[in-house]
Amino acid sequence: MAVELLRQLFTVDQYYKMLEAGILTENKRVELIRGEIIKMSPIGVRHADCVKRLAELFILGLGKTVTVGIQDPVRLNNNSEPQPDISLLQRRQGVRQTQHPQPENVFLLIEVSDTTIKYDREVKVPLYAENNIVEVWLVNLTEECLEVYRQPTANGYEIMQTFQCGETVTIQALPDVTFTVDEILED
Repeated sequence: MAVELLRQLFTVDQYYKMLEAGILTENKRVELIRGEIIKMSPIGVRHADCVKRLAELFILGLGKTVTVGIQDPVRLNNNSEPQPDISLLQRRQGVRQTQHPQPENVFLLIEVSDTTIKYDREVKVPLYAENNIVEVWLVNLTEECLEVYRQPTANGYEIMQTFQCGETVTIQALPDVTFTVDEILED
């Protein structure tokens, strides 16, 4: 006789109550994905270097146009609050934030991937599409390319393009701003 295993799924509010109660700590690298608390992979040297480079690139190039989030939570819905490596958000000066950014505040989310490429492609990118994140970049360190996802639908992104070294890419929400893939992947 087979036994069906049941999972306990959590809401974002329950997730924060666990943090307040000390069950989860801010030092633990976890994120809430589809109601499940997922332990995040350790950050390798190449991954960390790429995130720092992207943060500098965007802060210096776009700092007065957008708010740059670095491994900060984005509340997608009631049961998912991932922590993308970089988020480019609407700038809301003079407004004290009372909650994490939501999909309508996001211009671009970026995941830097080496060991997590399969998870990011198969779980996080579809989750972003379902929640109407207009553009996602997957910096694929293994294959040294940039995957760009645009036009979200409930079934995924309608457009996926791969950019190689030597090519340029534009942020859909900021069409006058271009970056080279070399700037993003630079070693």
